[in-house]
Parts: sequence; structure tokens; C-alpha cells
Amino acid sequence: MIAYTTVGTNDLDKAVAFYDGLLGGVLGAQVFFKSDRGRGWGVAPGQPMFSVLTPFDGEPATAGNGTMVTLAATDPAQVQALHAKALELGAKDEGAPGARGGGFYAAYFRDLDGNKLAAFCHVA
Repeated sequence: MIAYTTVGTNDLDKAVAFYDGLLGGVLGAQVFFKSDRGRGWGVAPGQPMFSVLTPFDGEPATAGNGTMVTLAATDPAQVQALHAKALELGAKDEGAPGARGGGFYAAYFRDLDGNKLAAFCHVA
């Protein structure tokens, strides 16, 4: 159902380096979309893509209150790896990896522009 998600940035070079390290480094994602305003990463053609762009209207990017993008992880170890890599790349911790009940295992962080992301997997 989801084709792609987009978060905004005010510093494209820093954002691209952050997401190259996070998405490429931990999930093996590659760039499928590239323009002067941003990049989009995916794990396979036809699968959902994650993008970071400077706003089309030229106004500053802002993080949406209550908005969050969640990255699918294969298992708790990958959730932990995504969270640790994000913090290593300069993200702010918004919730350490752990069980959240009902088979939900997640970790939360904010990227360099304040966009909230999570890493998540189901556990038995």
C-alpha cells in the first residue's frame, strides 16, 4: 500500500550522509531516486522507498508533530543495530530498543532535522 515516504531536510548533504550510513549501512538499501532536491533509498525495485528532500516550496523543512516513519527490521538485533547506527550518525535517542508489548519490539530516534523515526519488528 505504501509506495514511499518522505521527510524534509534543511541540509541535504548531511541528510544524505546520515541516511546512506543508516539505510545502506544497516539495511543494505541503495539509492533508487536522485535529484538536486534529494534522494530515495530502497531494498528492491517495486518495494517501498524512503526519501529525504528539501521542501518543494523553498520554505524551511520542519519535523511534523505526531509524524513518524517506521523502518521494518528483520529481528530485535537489527532494531538494535539501526538505533545504534542512528545515534552514532548524530541522531537523538527517543526510546531505547525494547519490547513494547503484544509482540512489538521497537526503538525510536530523531534524525538530524528532528524527524522522528522508529525501527520495528514483530517478536513471538
